[in-house]
Amino acid sequence: MTDTLASTRTRSWWPDLVALAGFAGLSVALARGHLLGFDQRVADWAFANQPDGVYWTARVLNYLGQGGQVLMPVALILTGLLLYRTRSVRAVLPFAAAFVLTYLTIGPAKIFFDRAAPTFVGPEKTVMFNPHAAGKYAMSYPSGHMGNVLVWYAVLAILIVALLHRQLTRWEWFALRVAPVAIVFVTTVYLGYHWMTDSVAGVLLGLVLARLLSRVPWDRVPLPHLRGWERPAGF
Repeated sequence: MTDTLASTRTRSWWPDLVALAGFAGLSVALARGHLLGFDQRVADWAFANQPDGVYWTARVLNYLGQGGQVLMPVALILTGLLLYRTRSVRAVLPFAAAFVLTYLTIGPAKIFFDRAAPTFVGPEKTVMFNPHAAGKYAMSYPSGHMGNVLVWYAVLAILIVALLHRQLTRWEWFALRVAPVAIVFVTTVYLGYHWMTDSVAGVLLGLVLARLLSRVPWDRVPLPHLRGWERPAGF
């Protein structure tokens, strides 16, 4: 068995359909009042077990899922490097697509479901469509941390493959696509940034978006003539 992944291209649609069904089912269950007690018990345990060393370690590790502060800047640097190397506008497409996808899905979903985070001090903080929370205090579901970590590490993987001119090894793939998801999931729930079900929903939605990005044949996307800048970028 080779230690290099055969392809980053995603083919089967079944995982996408299962993830979408899971996200829809979880959303309906929460809207009907299910799992709210479970979320509260997990959050209560987390807040009661935060010694300084563990807490600050979790705070640092949680930056692995910070889209605007960490992941997007790193993706921009890799995009710029690929753009400089290939002189192809296609190098920008994965970053642009990820930005648009997350902006049109995760953000609106947060606004629609109107759920407060565990740190909210008002009443009924576990419920969906919370009438007592508004603005930034009512954007917990689904977890943007988890959506970001799925989407932006997928973009990083796409860009790194193009820059290296080879597929990722299994360990490289694990380090980019699995380890950050697990670390951010645990730290996000532990720190009380999101309820457990918020993070599960973020994983399900983020998985669909990441797989969608991985399906796109970036070097074959139709583009107008751009004086050579439409050439393949090595994706």
